[in-house]
Amino acid sequence: MSVLSPGVLRTSWRKRCPGSVGVQGGGNVGAADRGRTYRDQGRIAPVEQLLAARGANLVRLRLWVNPPPGTSDLGTALVLGRRANAAGCHLLLDLHYSDFWADPGTQTTPAAWTGQDLAQLSRTVHDYTRDVVTAFVAQDTPPLMIQIGNEISRGMLWPVGAIHRDGGERWDAFAELVKAGVAGAREGAPSGITTIVHLETGGDNDACRHFYDNIGRRGVEFDVIGLSYFPWWHGSLSMLRSNMTDLAARYDKGVLIVETGYPWILPEANGVSYYVRRATQLPDRDRFPATPEGQAAFFEQLRAIRSEVPDRRGLGFVAWEPAWMPEVRASEGEENRYANITMFDWHGAGLPSLAAFRA
Repeated sequence: MSVLSPGVLRTSWRKRCPGSVGVQGGGNVGAADRGRTYRDQGRIAPVEQLLAARGANLVRLRLWVNPPPGTSDLGTALVLGRRANAAGCHLLLDLHYSDFWADPGTQTTPAAWTGQDLAQLSRTVHDYTRDVVTAFVAQDTPPLMIQIGNEISRGMLWPVGAIHRDGGERWDAFAELVKAGVAGAREGAPSGITTIVHLETGGDNDACRHFYDNIGRRGVEFDVIGLSYFPWWHGSLSMLRSNMTDLAARYDKGVLIVETGYPWILPEANGVSYYVRRATQLPDRDRFPATPEGQAAFFEQLRAIRSEVPDRRGLGFVAWEPAWMPEVRASEGEENRYANITMFDWHGAGLPSLAAFRA
């Protein structure tokens, strides 16, 4: 799971979920279902219940199109959606439009969708998005928010929706695919849904402006700017603050950090290629060392940055998979390179950073 800090969404979410705080849930059921127990504040309970007790009220669920069962497939996400709602949390659906991870380096078209031209693929995206949302609505867990793609700064559904191809930038086809996803989401949720377009460039204002300017010129309508922010990839907290402030004003939209995290330990490799392994990877390491206390201070600073965005457009943050213990895998044979940015220690005990989820 991942967790969202307090924030207030404008439009529909303001009415439905004021002062929101959230948790990200991956497609895997999690360590709690593999014999792992979690505890916090003297209580042992399923992890989503512990996080909700701290104040989390949004669960972000990753969906792949046709993965192996139990690995971010729709059936598993529906189960997790029921668990999240039972704990008192709303849902944010993160559609990758791929059979596996989609990110800036990989936006592979699902195998069943290959060979489709732009018109066919747009219809497929529309119908798939509509059907996913409809499935959640049908089980009485309607999603509050939905991402149309995951970290799509270079497009999605390659090669048709790739931005960088044929020796230049090709925005028109990509924009049509995003429009199709937005339309499908809204059709599947007649009572309303908040749409997000998500980039990984949390600290890079130039890259964000270039992207959102281009899709805006092509008539892409959406509700919220979504950002990934991992400091070892995306720069200092001051860069994040400046970017969020500028984007909120420039586009008159709320800004939500949909992925973030910080290490509480820098372990010996132990055969695992952790994404963050050295203190020198952390731009604000003097203020926020890789310790439980340093991790907690980092999240407190994110809360402060969120509150500083003018006109209440800083909507919060979603912590990346705070309960992914070392033994948990997103797919068979895949190592867990995020295990040192959990918000529970490796014995399942809650860390001080959980206080960041308070309302």
